[in-house]
Amino acid sequence: MRTIIYIDGFNYHYRAVKNTPFKWLDFKSLFTKILSSNHQITQIKYFTALVSGKYNSSKPLKQQVYLRALQTYIPEIKIYYGHFLIHEVFDPSADPAEKNKSVKIIKTEEKASDVNIAVHLLNDAWLNEYDCGLIVSNDSDLAESMKLVRKYHPTKILGLVMPGKGHPSK
Repeated sequence: MRTIIYIDGFNYHYRAVKNTPFKWLDFKSLFTKILSSNHQITQIKYFTALVSGKYNSSKPLKQQVYLRALQTYIPEIKIYYGHFLIHEVFDPSADPAEKNKSVKIIKTEEKASDVNIAVHLLNDAWLNEYDCGLIVSNDSDLAESMKLVRKYHPTKILGLVMPGKGHPSK
């Protein structure tokens, strides 16, 4: 069974490995062990964005070392990039004593990875690139693309792995 794995890199990082010593995961080895022996992993698509060094100059280098290691060690992996935004906004204060006060915060957002995953999942189904698509994310924005694959490609098998702890996204 031809299997493509779609990994939401930021979702995986923030839900499963941030602030842990377990950042260096061999995705191919992991999913080879999890999936039954009739699965042949043909591609691993890793979706992320290049982080900014604006507030921590070591983050971009650490991320690039990690991404290069993935590409060197796992020949089936291909990395797809969204983009990363950092901007200042005013949001309500969390302090109950300042209930009507807004405070300036730095908002960071990773953009386009969920859309890129959804588009690849659908396009790969239309191109008949997989028999099984395995999504590694807890992002509810991917639900519609999964519904469309199930509706228009009923023979395709879809799996969902929600990384880390916590509740599944609704």
